[in-house]
Amino acid sequence: MKIGIGLPNQVRDVRATVIPAWARTAEEAGFSSLGTVGRIAYPGIIDTVALAASAGATSTIGLVSTVMLAPVWPAPLLAKELASLQAVSGGRLTVGIGVGGRSDDFVVEGHGPKGLGKRMNAALEDYKALWSGQPVGGGDNPGVPGGSIDVPMLFGGFAPAAMERMAKWGIGYIGGSVPAPVIAPLFDNARAAWKQAGREGQPRLAVIAYYSITDPDKGRANAYDYYSVAGEDFAKSVAGNVATTDAQLRELVKSFEEIGADELIIHPVTDELDDVARLADIVL
Repeated sequence: MKIGIGLPNQVRDVRATVIPAWARTAEEAGFSSLGTVGRIAYPGIIDTVALAASAGATSTIGLVSTVMLAPVWPAPLLAKELASLQAVSGGRLTVGIGVGGRSDDFVVEGHGPKGLGKRMNAALEDYKALWSGQPVGGGDNPGVPGGSIDVPMLFGGFAPAAMERMAKWGIGYIGGSVPAPVIAPLFDNARAAWKQAGREGQPRLAVIAYYSITDPDKGRANAYDYYSVAGEDFAKSVAGNVATTDAQLRELVKSFEEIGADELIIHPVTDELDDVARLADIVL
């Protein structure tokens, strides 16, 4: 199982200038990927900018959104941004996407929090059209350089529709910030959807978790703050599952290895740069 690390892009009031240094340190430490989590209505750094800054600061480490709330963007604009990120990173981007559900994130007129499933399905068609080099905007010009650009997609979510989109459009599934016993049946559902769709091989299975070493109390408080919009019970659950010790982190890795995860991306809940090397010493 590969081990990636998240960027602190959605830590409340993150010191934004730490992100390039975080990315460089993570690459030097040997992590497989740099991940982002994303909200609009929160005082952090948007996924696309955090990933672009990281692409410029590194040369080999993977880049992945875990997950990006795709329907908050007009589809052609997000497709263009993602294709641009893929181009400038030299093909290191994998996009994890979900429909979202927090109403305050939907700030673009005409792109509100209703009809998300239908809008996501239409957006996927738009993404593939732009990435394949088809003309955009009613003219003759394609939206990407070089003819076409491939942007692999992971899909998150719990509903059957998320699994169906994954099997049709994606390379795999990404699980949210819950323990391995909760993720295991979702991985099974992803494998079943993949097989039912007639796809060859197996879907890539990724998952995220959270950690805080230097300041565990602050980390748990930040995790609760970020997820409080989803309700107190869920926020308490996520905060309670933040790994803060060597033993907890090693058990975290073991638990996801045992259910067949291909990659675990461990996100920070503080912007303490020292925690990059400290995590590497424990899990790599």
